[in-house]
Amino acid sequence: MDEDISIINTNTRNEKIKNFFIKNKNKLILSVIIICISLIGYFSLGEYKSKQKIKISDDFNSIIIDYSEDNKEKTAENLVNLINKKDPTYSPLSLYFIIDNKLIDEKNKINELFNVIINDTSLDDEIRNLNIYKKALYNADNSNEVELLDILNPIIRSKSIWKSHALYLMAEYFYSKKEMQKSKEFFNQIINLNEANQEIKLEAQKRLNRDLSE
Repeated sequence: MDEDISIINTNTRNEKIKNFFIKNKNKLILSVIIICISLIGYFSLGEYKSKQKIKISDDFNSIIIDYSEDNKEKTAENLVNLINKKDPTYSPLSLYFIIDNKLIDEKNKINELFNVIINDTSLDDEIRNLNIYKKALYNADNSNEVELLDILNPIIRSKSIWKSHALYLMAEYFYSKKEMQKSKEFFNQIINLNEANQEIKLEAQKRLNRDLSE
């Protein structure tokens, strides 16, 4: 008797499964198609990005190899185009090359390019912080206290590995302006920072002992 009931239950269950597939055949087929299209799209996108990365790399290397004093303007134009590609590797490298070789003189233009990298390019947090710090270094000689702090605050308020670098830049900025108390405050922040870069911490201590001791 129990065996008969078990057979009936199994047949009933199988019938229900069969009816479910018959009833939802179109939906199931559509789901399989969507999954297949999604997988194809995913792998195609990955291949496309890989090819784009290779092309950007080739373009960057070609621009750098072809650079000379005679084609500065064209080199700058090409590198700006690469920056606007918003590639996490070659956009920053393009900007560094522009700055190191003084291909663009306009400060506002350089800051706009920094903003493309910092705000619009997909970067790891610490790489983004590095570029914020580089932007501050670029502007340090010609910015006032408010402007420089505005650039560096995202790092100073974080636990970034670049925090001690940012604090040191502000300390030296105030020292160069003969604002010794403000300079001392920033050097002391470095000394009291557990995660501070040890070389920077040592330099901060030297500065405090040598130039800012009371």
